Amino acid sequence: MNPIEGHLPTRSPLHDILAPTGIAVVGASSDPTKRGYKAMVGLIKDGYKGEIYPVNPKADMILGIKAWPSVTAIPGNPQLALICTPAATVPALIAECGRRGIKGAIILASGFAETGDEGIALEREMMARAEAHGVRIIGPNTSGVFNLHHRINLLALDNVKAGDVGIISQSGNMLLSLALEAQHNGQVGFSTYVGPGNQSDIGFNDYLRYLGEDENTRVAALYVEGFRDGRKFLEVARDVTAMKPVVVYKSGSTEQGQKAASSHTGALAGSYAMTVDLLRQAGVSVVQYSDEILPVAEGLGLLQKARGKRVAVISDGGGQATIASDRLAEAGLELAELSNATRQRLRDILIPQASTVNPVDVAGSTDAHPSLLATCMEIVAEDDNVDSVFLVGMFGGYSIRFAESLLGDEMRGAEAMVDLSKATTKPLVIYSLYTPIKPPALRRLHEAGLPIYASIEQSVRVLAALGERGQYLAQSHGQPPETAVEPKPALSALFAQAQAEGRDLFEYEAKQLLRDHGIDVPLELVVRSEEELVEAAARFRGTAGDTPLAMKVVSRDILHKSDAGGVKLNLVGEQALRQARAEILDACRAYDPDAEIEGLLVTPMARKGVEVIVGVIRDPIFGPVLMFGLGGIFVEILEDVAFRSIPLTRQDASSMVEQIKAKKILSGVRGESAVDKGALVDLLLTVSRIVEAYPQLSELDLNPVIAHADGYAVVDARVIVDRTIESTDKEAHA
Repeated sequence: MNPIEGHLPTRSPLHDILAPTGIAVVGASSDPTKRGYKAMVGLIKDGYKGEIYPVNPKADMILGIKAWPSVTAIPGNPQLALICTPAATVPALIAECGRRGIKGAIILASGFAETGDEGIALEREMMARAEAHGVRIIGPNTSGVFNLHHRINLLALDNVKAGDVGIISQSGNMLLSLALEAQHNGQVGFSTYVGPGNQSDIGFNDYLRYLGEDENTRVAALYVEGFRDGRKFLEVARDVTAMKPVVVYKSGSTEQGQKAASSHTGALAGSYAMTVDLLRQAGVSVVQYSDEILPVAEGLGLLQKARGKRVAVISDGGGQATIASDRLAEAGLELAELSNATRQRLRDILIPQASTVNPVDVAGSTDAHPSLLATCMEIVAEDDNVDSVFLVGMFGGYSIRFAESLLGDEMRGAEAMVDLSKATTKPLVIYSLYTPIKPPALRRLHEAGLPIYASIEQSVRVLAALGERGQYLAQSHGQPPETAVEPKPALSALFAQAQAEGRDLFEYEAKQLLRDHGIDVPLELVVRSEEELVEAAARFRGTAGDTPLAMKVVSRDILHKSDAGGVKLNLVGEQALRQARAEILDACRAYDPDAEIEGLLVTPMARKGVEVIVGVIRDPIFGPVLMFGLGGIFVEILEDVAFRSIPLTRQDASSMVEQIKAKKILSGVRGESAVDKGALVDLLLTVSRIVEAYPQLSELDLNPVIAHADGYAVVDARVIVDRTIESTDKEAHA
């Protein structure tokens, strides 16, 4: 059965291309230095069961198989063409493939969009032919493809084991590195590999969807340099990760680089951190280092998930137990608090010097009886407070380190661990000093499908991925994004007016947008004259009493008000307002004599609290993205922010508040009250709905928002208008 049948709307067309019944090798060769030769050898050696059609106008036979002068001369029915010829020949060959009914083509050649204007033109011509003739393109500039369960090896890699890890990598060398690592590991095997190349047609989202449907793939692993359509990838990832794990190593930052800093949010968006947050939001397991790709993929493929992040550590050495504890804490995992009953059971079998708190240190109890480690694992696995079990030390090497006579007991311990792995749903992860030399007990665990690692760090990364996946599946199940809101005609008209005038929303207009959608915004007045200033002073005396006021310039030409001297704070009384008005006008005219000043915004000062920022950017790769973090003037320096793709679920919004490093400040420190996190979550969800309702909103910055124990105050608001998008609301043009 298709692993995600009924979850994705239609079957991926890539099944016919990546598991074809016939392959044309265009540019097939008898020269061992040519890719057309290596591809032929790979198909023949691996025993490809379909038809092979070498295409070479200068040869009758290639490696014992009849060759054909052109693609259109092929008599059979190939579904895939591997094109090994130079870039200039590709457009015409694609047209030939289309006329022959070939559904997909792999383009190995470079010399397309990655090389400059001429290459861009050639790639466009190739795609025009492909679209006209219904041919899907892998590449160009791809390292190739294999599908080992169908014995398709178009890279001619030797000694690559078939297995259940699907690989999509923009680096051919990274694939080679993973293949060599898998050979050394001896347990990991691969299903399908594709090098996406330039992604001129088929992109990461298409390949991931195929791996999600592929019955031979249990876990997908991707090396990504840049997404072509990040938003579509996130949509597919959400579907696939609901059914099977997806591991991504993302090199560098977002492909199109960091966006020009038109706002605080714009300055921080486009970052590697943003990409990681969005991938994790979709359930993807993101690894930070390239040597974690295969271990994490293996661990997730074998163990799938943990119920939570509480880990029980069992060690035969105090030093390594300490190292493991440090790494677990750094990874956001917890040392499980063992129950009194569990600790008593451990005391019953261990020597008095052993420590039965977590981490459990057997303290020599196992020197003569290494199988006791398996008993300890079984005891802690039965504790309801434990989500995963982590064995750390020298298991497998007791018969090497102490006495050969211990081999039998170690093997009994290994069998007990295998039995435990079948009896429990809790992941068992093992780190052993002796992993590199593969002693018999560890080989037995490998054969049974238990993951064995040669470093504590890799083991912890696997445990973290298992915990993250378990929590994601538990929290995301059945939780749809918040309901969208309809745009209000008056606000659509406001956007249309700003577009027509070639400006962004004024601050008071931005706050009106928020207020009209239920966000709590303090009273504010725009004053354009001395008379209006006097009226404002009187009104605030009646509503805010002696609360000090703030005054800010309103100008389409002055974006950063403080830099221009356009902000005055803590103003009390009419005379203070008069003086502040004069000083702001003088400062702003000196800053920019040509600036058009709309007026001055007067509002009560917000009371003391925690400054946070809420921002939105429409990222060129991922679409609308919401940001939350510590606010004020230090936001771009500290960069303590979290990102999520819009629309948000309530869990997305809650996790943003809990993700930032400064969350302890939100919970109250040094006698300060905890802020109302629920109100912040509601604010994030409302902003998400506003962004969906108004496509003309390009960027939004609420900075700072002052969070209190009983709510929040939006102190400053900026909305940047996309002048390329017209309002669709009829009343906006009335």
